[in-house]
Amino acid sequence: MIRVQREDFDPGAEIAALTRGRSDIGGVVSFTGVVRDMAGGANIGAHKIESMTLEHYPGMTEKQLRDIDAEANRRWPLAASLVIHRYGRLEPGERIVLVVTASPHREAAFEACRFLIDWLKTKAPFWKLEETARGAGWVEAQAGDDAAAARWEKPAKPNAAE
Repeated sequence: MIRVQREDFDPGAEIAALTRGRSDIGGVVSFTGVVRDMAGGANIGAHKIESMTLEHYPGMTEKQLRDIDAEANRRWPLAASLVIHRYGRLEPGERIVLVVTASPHREAAFEACRFLIDWLKTKAPFWKLEETARGAGWVEAQAGDDAAAARWEKPAKPNAAE
């Protein structure tokens, strides 16, 4: 399941709703991305972020997120998955993204969550504008993010055991 929304979310409530009544789940893994207060990439620590604005193309973004989520579900035996990604103006400390994977076995849940995070970072059509006291600037793609996503280019075999 995917959602693209302006509103904040409650990770605990989202996990509870996703797993409610499910006895086929043996492991749940989640990742919550948060706006940090310092610029990323090559300028880490260079200047304090006042806000970050995330932009996207409605329709295209949801389709791409559905495709990424479907790929995770093809690669691993997931009982459930959830991706929530926010857009709009966010300040340091606010939540940006939630990724939750649930599987009968923990290893599949861990791997699928990592895959989703890595592919969202590089393949999801979001653009980030960091605003600082020096002005605003678009966040450039990072080589480290590309390297993390590249390790998933070859499909993994589903992991049926812990």
